[in-house]
Amino acid sequence: MDLANKVIMIVGASSGIGKSLAQKLVEKKSKLILLARSFDKLEKIKDENPNAEIDIYRCDVSDKTTVKLVFEEVKRKHNFIDMVILNSAVSHRMKVENFNSELAEETISINFLGMIYCIEQILPIYLKEKKGIIVGVSSLADNRGYSGSGFYCASKSAVTTYLEGLSVELKNHNVKVITIKPGFVKTPMTDKNEFEMPFLMDSDKASEVIIKGLEKEKRFIQFPFPTVIGSKIIGIIPNRLYEYLSYKFNIVG
Repeated sequence: MDLANKVIMIVGASSGIGKSLAQKLVEKKSKLILLARSFDKLEKIKDENPNAEIDIYRCDVSDKTTVKLVFEEVKRKHNFIDMVILNSAVSHRMKVENFNSELAEETISINFLGMIYCIEQILPIYLKEKKGIIVGVSSLADNRGYSGSGFYCASKSAVTTYLEGLSVELKNHNVKVITIKPGFVKTPMTDKNEFEMPFLMDSDKASEVIIKGLEKEKRFIQFPFPTVIGSKIIGIIPNRLYEYLSYKFNIVG
């Protein structure tokens, strides 16, 4: 797939992978629609790329009404959005001694329900036109409940599982679903992690991998390779063994 002149929306574009993807797509001559809560950061991206076609919108994906209003505004300006990249995410490290359900609500609302709200707005158009690509950013942490990151893992597991079912449903409608599953990528979100992150990847390098996968329209884009293999192994070991190893060696994600 040639990304030049394609209208591509990135939800969660103000920092990290979303921001890096925006820059890489500018280089590919894509026409961008960028959404995020931090509008000032979107303005900076647009200012830094004066020759690129970039529209920016403030949007809190956890608010269903806001998502609907923003998408309506976007749809009035653009006849069709070729690809929607759903990248909004938060992560909270939390010990059981400081359990806080509000952090669960925020994590699920942004990481999972925010994606659902966006899909709700774009899906009728894709079904009508019999084309379009939905890209959801999940994580290699979707395979287990890693210590201290239960809310995040649960939200990403929900994302991966939902996109899997959606992909099957949309095959007869010629609408593609792509699931991105990164390992550790250096972003403001992972900068807060207090543990060692193996095979930590720069966000620009991660974006290059993602762009190549999008051009090939791969069903899954997973990286880096050592973390992919490690996550598969961890994912298939028996539950009791995983819990024992996780407790003994303090496996976190």
